[in-house]
Amino acid sequence: MSTDVSDIAVEQADLAVDEEMIMNREELLKCIQCGTCSASCPTAYAMDYTPRQIISALRAGQLERVLRSNTPWLCASCYYCTVRCPAGIQFTDFMYHLKRMAVERNLYPSGKPALYRAFVSTVDRYGRSAETELVIRYFLSTLNPLGLVKLAPFGLKMLLRRRFPLLPHRIEGRGDVARMLNHIEGREGA
Repeated sequence: MSTDVSDIAVEQADLAVDEEMIMNREELLKCIQCGTCSASCPTAYAMDYTPRQIISALRAGQLERVLRSNTPWLCASCYYCTVRCPAGIQFTDFMYHLKRMAVERNLYPSGKPALYRAFVSTVDRYGRSAETELVIRYFLSTLNPLGLVKLAPFGLKMLLRRRFPLLPHRIEGRGDVARMLNHIEGREGA
């Protein structure tokens, strides 16, 4: 008796998932739903859906449900899920793509893309993350300047220990970084 169900899964799977999001559908179909990704994830406890559940939802064509969840925004990008996956699924890459899609389609939990946008803005400007400006942009964009005031003592300690630069540093080859980001994001001038 054969226990190989891979052909059945491919034929019966609901592949209505947005092709733009899933560059390689076979990546989803490789998942054996073992849960190693979820068990390895340091932030799974706070996610709406664990990494395993995200793959399952995408297989079922529930893209909008996935985009509205907090899961992509809580991904720590630690790559534990990717490294430990017995099927070799690049799950962290899915998370990055889900974030981009959620922002493009305005389908995300309230306030979640604020840090994402602030980060992209500082990298565009300086070619790297500028922590001081990143924090300021984030709190101003969330309309929570009080949060910035509450963090001031911590920020001052970081500044005094030279762990938080007052002025941003631009990198050499910033134009190369800008071209790379433009190409990745599909922006003008790529």
